[in-house]
Amino acid sequence: MPSAVSYFLPVTFTGTQSKLVADVCVYAANAAGVMAAVQVARSGNTVVLLNPGSEIGGMSTGGLSFTDLGNKAAIGGLARDFYRRLGTHYGKDEEWNFEPHVALRILEEMLAESGIKVIHGQYVDSVKKRNSARGLRISEIRMTGGLVVAASYFIDCSYEGDLMARAKVSFTIGRESNSEHGERFNGQQIHSTHQFSSPIDPFVVPGDRSSGLLPGIEEGTFIPGEGDRRVQTYNFRMCLTQRATIRRPFPKPDGYDRSKYELLSRVLNSGWKGVFDKFDRIQGSKVDTNNNGPVSTDYIGASAKWPDAQYFARERIFQDHVVYQQGYHWFMCNDPRVPKAIREAYSKWGLARDEFIGNRDNWPHQLYVREARRMVGEIVVTENHCTGVRIEEDIIGLGAYQMDSHHCRRLLLNGVLLNEGDVQIKLHRPYGIPLRSVLPKKSECTNLLVPVCLSATHIALGSIRMEPVFMILAQSAAVVACQALASDSASVQDVNYSKLRARLESVGQRLSASEVREMTIDNEPHLPRDD
Repeated sequence: MPSAVSYFLPVTFTGTQSKLVADVCVYAANAAGVMAAVQVARSGNTVVLLNPGSEIGGMSTGGLSFTDLGNKAAIGGLARDFYRRLGTHYGKDEEWNFEPHVALRILEEMLAESGIKVIHGQYVDSVKKRNSARGLRISEIRMTGGLVVAASYFIDCSYEGDLMARAKVSFTIGRESNSEHGERFNGQQIHSTHQFSSPIDPFVVPGDRSSGLLPGIEEGTFIPGEGDRRVQTYNFRMCLTQRATIRRPFPKPDGYDRSKYELLSRVLNSGWKGVFDKFDRIQGSKVDTNNNGPVSTDYIGASAKWPDAQYFARERIFQDHVVYQQGYHWFMCNDPRVPKAIREAYSKWGLARDEFIGNRDNWPHQLYVREARRMVGEIVVTENHCTGVRIEEDIIGLGAYQMDSHHCRRLLLNGVLLNEGDVQIKLHRPYGIPLRSVLPKKSECTNLLVPVCLSATHIALGSIRMEPVFMILAQSAAVVACQALASDSASVQDVNYSKLRARLESVGQRLSASEVREMTIDNEPHLPRDD
């Protein structure tokens, strides 16, 4: 494990072979990738699980411990088993608010039970495809460290869709215009959530436009519903504690730039009181913290180049996010411009020494890549699917969370400072996610499935992008690959859905939205308390 937290940690393959062959290759060992690999192995097929980075679990072991649910009745299969195993650890039927290191242990157990060994530090470099009677297929992929993997089917579970992109499958980045798919909440949006509640001066020298704008603010136009290439912003989900025996004070990062927090200081001194509203209680006397309010841990605008960036460029963006968020926490505890009551309360919190062991300062290993590339596949899931206006028949899993986007930019518009892009639209009931949304167009590739960077609009992905749903879709994608292997159908686009549905139901997937009770929000924020 690295002594310093990093994104790009390529490893030269040192096995006895420079080429591996399997029935199915799963790319990325986040929670979705683990579920896909386990399902392949349980089906009696061989699997290679490649992992960019050095840790498994992605966000499920990387700080996102207060699970976004919407309706847990919509969650089945291996995903539900994961949360039940967490419950067993804590002496409950199931647990949705857990410690990251416990989630890691559960995923490791699931892999070990299926005899799966993860190959770490493997970043896809190139993809070889060939034309055949079975269509255009991936024959093998090469990693940056030299390892080559050949397989009959490939499942790209990465948050960025890197395998998909290198296979030259169509994808998009950013927000579609509302007019493109008949939506209302796509494109540019300004709502009241996580917004400035009072006027805040945006200039370096208050009142002096000639001094320039504070860092992170842009002047621009706003066209409601207009598309662009902006993505919702990223941050690190933090596991914090007040327990003296494991609390580690927040470090002051190298490269700390106080100017990046001047806007925050002005917001705090305007009387804003929501600093601790997203300190959500999990097990172990800890909290999972998330962005909240007009200026918080979301590094607005800094994520824009991540989706299509090369690995070294992502490493620079990753480290920029580390410095920003470490600086945010240090600022809150130490800067004299932070109101004393907030500064003293924040100083009682710190990083948990028993989490992310081996990473510098017990910092999370996974940047919360909320949105990157999105495939343009056999069908595009839209807002109208999420709201039940449009219903498909080939369902492989259910979504239930609200349509949710974090801000995409911070701008000065007609002299007023605003955050732009946040959308939170609650849904009344779960909805079905179709098989065709994880399949590339048949003309582009016939042996690839993409359950994470699936074919969905920006705002539809805002609902789908929850860890339990990614696990569900990845397991279902693995069932599709195994069915194609068993039936020799060759093309993932040609699997028999009736047979597939029966198999999905046999492994516990929940496929009928009408059979799941009306929407109830199963996870609400818990405010912190002293332990």
